[in-house]
Amino acid sequence: MTSKPTRRSGGRAARIASRAAPLEQKMRPVRPGMEGGHFTPLSPSEVKRIHLAALDALEQIGLADAPQSGIDVMVGAGAILGDDGRLRFPRALVEDMLAKAAKTITLHGRDPKHDMQVGGHQVYYGTAGAAVHMVDVLTHDYRDSTVQDLHDAARIADHLDNIHFVQRPMVARDIADNCEMDLNTVYATVTGTSKH
Repeated sequence: MTSKPTRRSGGRAARIASRAAPLEQKMRPVRPGMEGGHFTPLSPSEVKRIHLAALDALEQIGLADAPQSGIDVMVGAGAILGDDGRLRFPRALVEDMLAKAAKTITLHGRDPKHDMQVGGHQVYYGTAGAAVHMVDVLTHDYRDSTVQDLHDAARIADHLDNIHFVQRPMVARDIADNCEMDLNTVYATVTGTSKH
């Protein structure tokens, strides 16, 4: 009688396959909207002091050079336009507006799976930086970043699970006109990712 030797189910191939498989959502070290806020470098009393100082600054110093449309809205809501042209915000107005403000908001992604619930202690990670130079992967020389680099970076970020949103990571230096650069920046980013 001939019998085939039984093959073990584990072994090197199984370990390699296990390591290559994506982690379950609950096992990932960085997840969208995970709880944060545990690092508290300021005590509650220090936070309160900063809040009170901000209220004092808004009430006594205010801001200058506000656009007329902003002045109209703010004065209509209770702000005070001084003789010096500065717009000042009474403490009660600021505190009322803070009380009325939404505690959480949803930033909608182009794909609903990338929606972000912002507020409380939720933490999200994203790109940013607005780099003006890139290292060319072929020549290893620095060069101006381009709109194609921006699009490529958005495509990479779209596939990274630990990146939840994409902000402009580099500047399209190959477009001189600021308005055209802004429009092309939006286009390159939006066509590169479905994230927010």
